[in-house]
Amino acid sequence: MALAAEAGSEVRHPLTPLRYRVVGKRRETEDTVTLSLLPVDRPIALTRPGQFNMLTGFGVGEIAISISNDPAAEEPLEHTIRAVGAVSSALCQTPPEGVIGVRGPFGTDWGVAELSQTDTIVVAGGIGLAPLRGAIRALLERRRPSGKGHLLSVVVGARNPSQLLFEEEMLAWQRAGAHLQVTVDTARPGWSGPVGVVTDQLARVPADFSNAVALVCGPEVMIRYTARALVDLGMPRDHIRISLERNMQCGVGLCGHCQLGPWLTCRDGPVFTYDLRAEGILASPHR
Repeated sequence: MALAAEAGSEVRHPLTPLRYRVVGKRRETEDTVTLSLLPVDRPIALTRPGQFNMLTGFGVGEIAISISNDPAAEEPLEHTIRAVGAVSSALCQTPPEGVIGVRGPFGTDWGVAELSQTDTIVVAGGIGLAPLRGAIRALLERRRPSGKGHLLSVVVGARNPSQLLFEEEMLAWQRAGAHLQVTVDTARPGWSGPVGVVTDQLARVPADFSNAVALVCGPEVMIRYTARALVDLGMPRDHIRISLERNMQCGVGLCGHCQLGPWLTCRDGPVFTYDLRAEGILASPHR
């Protein structure tokens, strides 16, 4: 009887992906697309903004990609992917109705449930806006019934205007009550907004930095300088949450490829608090 029950139950190894079908595909920039996914068989566990999944391009490979929406409030599952290598390019080329593999969710999240009574400053650089998109949506949803609540500020930077993600959606966030600031490193014809790095925009954020919380994601050098700038503006280090990316291959803390100082990024991150230990690791050239 025990053997029959065991044989009839579905026991799935954590390294085995579940099949998901591409039910929507939206081009964000020249090299970046958002895939909308629904399960073919059964879904993965409920995800939280800031976590990541391991996505499989069957016959090509598997990579870690952050979740770019808030599946707790909306379907389907969405991932925004930039084509920079063989696997990410294969995923971006998956046609509508195509099938990819999904494992997860893995890692820590932004903790948006804790932030409904706190001014929140979201700072994103480039593709780093994708892991923050679900958090922004969730935070706006929490203030929507009354139209009141603590301020949400969104500061976005990109190399140039053509690399900006979710442009129409950013305007919708602004209409919903977010304070929005967008800057680019290099302007192009038709651009009338600020030119410069995101740290130049932080002093313009209408928030009490000593009591606010920041969510930061982007290139590591941008994270480092943004965190330092926030501390200089009076924000406590433990109010700064950063998302770090390493070579995550298993997602479950077994392979060790994503080690960052004392941490395994897939297990202990990707979202970390910017405490003195994190500051030291990010500042070190040897890690």
